[in-house]
Amino acid sequence: MSTARRWAALAVLVLPVLLISIDMSVLSIAVPALAADLDPTANELLWIIDLYSFLLAGLLIAMGSLGDRIGRRRILLIGAPVFGVASLVCAFATTPTMLLAGRALLGIGGATLMPSTLGLIRTIFPDRDERRTAIAVWAMAFAGGAALGPLVGGLLLEHYWWGSVFLLNVPVILLFLVTAPLLLPEARDPHPGPLDLPSVALSILGMIGVVYALKVGVKGVDATVLLSCALGAAALAWFVVRQRRSADPMLDLSLFGNPAFSTALLVNVTAIFAFMGLMFFLPQYLMLVRGMGAAQAGLWMLPLAAASTLGTVLAPVVARWLSVRTVVLVGLALMSLGLATGTQLGDGLLVFVLLSACFGIGSGLAETLTNDVILAAAPSDRAGAAAAISETAYEVGGAMGTAVLGTVGLALYSTRVQQGAPAGLGEGATETAAQTLAAAHEVAAETPGAGPELVALADAAFLAGVHLVVLVGMTVGLGTLVLAWRGLRSEAGRASV
Repeated sequence: MSTARRWAALAVLVLPVLLISIDMSVLSIAVPALAADLDPTANELLWIIDLYSFLLAGLLIAMGSLGDRIGRRRILLIGAPVFGVASLVCAFATTPTMLLAGRALLGIGGATLMPSTLGLIRTIFPDRDERRTAIAVWAMAFAGGAALGPLVGGLLLEHYWWGSVFLLNVPVILLFLVTAPLLLPEARDPHPGPLDLPSVALSILGMIGVVYALKVGVKGVDATVLLSCALGAAALAWFVVRQRRSADPMLDLSLFGNPAFSTALLVNVTAIFAFMGLMFFLPQYLMLVRGMGAAQAGLWMLPLAAASTLGTVLAPVVARWLSVRTVVLVGLALMSLGLATGTQLGDGLLVFVLLSACFGIGSGLAETLTNDVILAAAPSDRAGAAAAISETAYEVGGAMGTAVLGTVGLALYSTRVQQGAPAGLGEGATETAAQTLAAAHEVAAETPGAGPELVALADAAFLAGVHLVVLVGMTVGLGTLVLAWRGLRSEAGRASV
């Protein structure tokens, strides 16, 4: 394949990655409008935001293995129309249930797209130096798209209804369907063996069971959570046993014996965990606490997108002079510094910019090179499966970022609103205000007497929740930094210029 054709193919592969990452965060800017229109409960709202990443996490391993067998380009062309149809369902949803169904279908479609895009990069760019640059572009689309989601959503919401944020997907999917057959090569495992359907079922059941238990268990452990955790863990254990005994496993578990591979996955999980937690709270902070319109809030999210892009572009360049381990450690340190800055959020927008700049550059530096470590550890005929592991780490981290950090922050918010509610506010109004910050502002508008006091209380409670979230994220980031210092020793050699 010629040089021009390789980079043209990469441009085509970036299209679905950009859409998938935008869809992970675009709803964050639409939450107030969505909540006002569809009137979801707090739990429904978290599921609407989280279900997409939740199903991606459950299906990626199975879809990555399927792509290795039937062809990575073929599965891309199967998943793209599903993603497009799901976008239309979400755009025109009239109830929380309908929107949840659309988000679920988006997750299924996205699971067919993500592992194949990264797997094809391994095929298209066999040279590691070129592949690092290609992965940097891929990571830039992923991180930049997630950060650009609120900007794009904000601009659309200034002129259209909240469902318009999903219609952006449709023309891009159509462009992909036209160009992909012309520019993308087909790649598959030349000796795939039969598809292990029981293992596929076990991987899906196990991932969904465990992620569900973690998501719901943050708010309280009950019989359903325990049963889901037990079933998910048992399914994953059985899956592991089958993979160890199989002559042609769906997932090469020997990869996890490589400390660099395992540590790289951990870094990816940590970065996206903190990133998606921030993306849940920051747009609401700008629009509801700072009183910005959707478009203005989207523009204020631009520094995070720009910083993420800068970090991903710098990573392969800096790696020519410094070791991969050094670059990743610097990235994790910057992420933690940014999150530490977030504990002062509320003191002014300069703090917001510093948080965005440090965290964005740090996450870009950390994630870009770890993806190359993951791909380089796998044989070329298992590129899709290795990419699926990498993407599963992303999606589990993303789901947990929204679920765990979102739930922790909202739990503190709810507690403070209920404890400090103005005396003139009724029990029902207090309960409604404690659901979300948007709901509190609506209740305040309907109760002029207690309104100003409720707004001040709710805004302060929301900021307290954000401060707790960034502290949790910073702690996780620093712990990962220590583990990365040990786990990436094989990547500690000084790079040659």
